[in-house]
Amino acid sequence: MQEELPWKQPDDGELEKYADRTRRSLIARLHDWQDQRSWDEFYRTYWRLIYSVAIQAGLRDDEAWDTVQETILTIAKQSRNGGYDPQKGSFKKWLWHITIWRIKDRFKLRTPETAPADSVDADNQPDLTEESFEQVWEKEWQRNLIKAATERVKMQVKPKQFQIFDYCVLRGMSTVEVRRKLGVSLAQVYLARHRVGALLRKEIEELRKNER
Repeated sequence: MQEELPWKQPDDGELEKYADRTRRSLIARLHDWQDQRSWDEFYRTYWRLIYSVAIQAGLRDDEAWDTVQETILTIAKQSRNGGYDPQKGSFKKWLWHITIWRIKDRFKLRTPETAPADSVDADNQPDLTEESFEQVWEKEWQRNLIKAATERVKMQVKPKQFQIFDYCVLRGMSTVEVRRKLGVSLAQVYLARHRVGALLRKEIEELRKNER
């Protein structure tokens, strides 16, 4: 059962479509940077986190997508000068600060004519201070961690194996229901649960390294 979100999330298919469009635009802007493949992977891992926090901060959908791009561009530019320094704190907190800076920038660009009538403006922003870290960022970080790890695993296994795991584990269907619905054997169900589950745990652990 999915956790209820404090904000209305767009249809997942539509969200992925916009994310892919933003990714292509972003990579095009990074055309003269080294290792585009790594930046592409970075985007796929963290776009949802940045977008979700921007939306919850009170930005419009288009402003949230701009925040995603500007946050990652800022990180890319900083990488030329050394970027993230683990001696100064965790990657999670470093990304938090950059994201908040870019969110605040979007509020500053608002005018009375462009700001929605029911939204916050540059003079009345939501709590984007250190104190709000646990309330918003931590929750979205953990949700994004699972989502990003799942997407990584999805690209490593056969579609049928992931579908079995999705029904059994993510959707909580019984083994009997999965066998009947997908027309697979008991052995296939157990194999998929074991293999995909092991890969998912590995990816989650890899992403958790960025929390330290």
